[in-house]
Amino acid sequence: MATHEETLRAKIQDRSALVGVIGLGYVGLPLALTFHEVDFPILGFDIDPAKVEQLARGENYLAHFASEQITGAAESDSFAATSDFERLSEPDALLICVPTPLTSQKDPDLSFVQATVEAVARTLRPGQLVVLESTTYPGTTEELVRSLLDGAGLECGRDYFLAYSPEREDPGNREFTTSNIPKIVAGVDPASTALAEALYAAIVPRVVTLPNPRTAEATKLTENIFRAVNIALVNELKLVYERMGIDIWDVLDAAETKPFGFMRFNPGPGWGGHCIPVDPFYLSWKAREFGVTPHFIERAGEVNIRMPDYVVERLATALDRRGVPLSGASILLLGMAYKKNVGDTRESPGLEILDRLQDRGCEAIYHDPHVLRIPSTRHHPDKEGLRSVELTPDLLESVDAVIVVTDHDAVDYEMVRQHAGLIVDTRGLFRGADGRVIQA
Repeated sequence: MATHEETLRAKIQDRSALVGVIGLGYVGLPLALTFHEVDFPILGFDIDPAKVEQLARGENYLAHFASEQITGAAESDSFAATSDFERLSEPDALLICVPTPLTSQKDPDLSFVQATVEAVARTLRPGQLVVLESTTYPGTTEELVRSLLDGAGLECGRDYFLAYSPEREDPGNREFTTSNIPKIVAGVDPASTALAEALYAAIVPRVVTLPNPRTAEATKLTENIFRAVNIALVNELKLVYERMGIDIWDVLDAAETKPFGFMRFNPGPGWGGHCIPVDPFYLSWKAREFGVTPHFIERAGEVNIRMPDYVVERLATALDRRGVPLSGASILLLGMAYKKNVGDTRESPGLEILDRLQDRGCEAIYHDPHVLRIPSTRHHPDKEGLRSVELTPDLLESVDAVIVVTDHDAVDYEMVRQHAGLIVDTRGLFRGADGRVIQA
């Protein structure tokens, strides 16, 4: 009689294994569709019934994503989504792609992971593979997830299988997508590693196996801490060079000509997204358990967090020189998404800047072709429902200042240059001598 490992391996090899993806957002939906495109049957899970209904109708709720993929999946008999978590026993593989945010004290919030794993444990059956993809601190898979699943009475490595494989999504990146980014995989035992490797090998060109989930969890954090620290570095250099009368953009353009030893990062109004402002604090929190304070990481966080304040102060100074008080000034923000050409507002510096402007008595509005309406957010619930305004010459001429927050390609910057009286540029779009442009 075949073992559970042998049975599941055979299903993966002939692509009859039902793949369940829990969390159908920026990570889970592309993952589900990628598996579906190579002929795996898919059952997606999400606590938001609106997403489930939209998928059933073939509607796209990710602005940067190709609608044709969703339409094709909706028309297929082998793709379905549900909010019924009692059906978690049906898939052969369960891939957990739920958020891992921070608390207001910058501590890890694993409530979504815990609730999801508890739901999986209630329905766990022999022969299932469970993979956590959510970014988290080293030890989560083995210490939290396994302890909850073991409570179901099954033996890990024999009856069920458990691995960690961190997501590596970059929304809006047209060169690198789920299907061509190498996958990191580590199981809690050899059988779990082998099964997870076989599953992901069906959708990506390269699977990198690691000795344990802790190493894989640390790898993901390291990737994002590298970016966070380098973003902080160029943001701090921007502050220093501004005092010296040096254009940071000229410096970066010149430094980038060196063919080795330099990797370019651009400054901006802060940091944003579901990874960079969050992940470094997961390691910082866990490090304290071992009596270590990661000063470098925490300093990077301090620099990036203060950038919205710097932008507002640059604006205030520029307005003051024109005899316009910040309180009561009309300000147009260009961009509310955290990065260009996507509609994702999670941890966006645009929301932070909007907050600070309103706190200072400004009449602040925004234009963003990818964020027509600000969605519900954890830290800015009062901004929900605010709508993007139409960008016109009359509007640009009527406001006291324009702040470039996000450098979307779909914005007519030449119109902005021609009609805005004052531009605070955080993205280096408006270069050259122009008294109306303030770099921030």
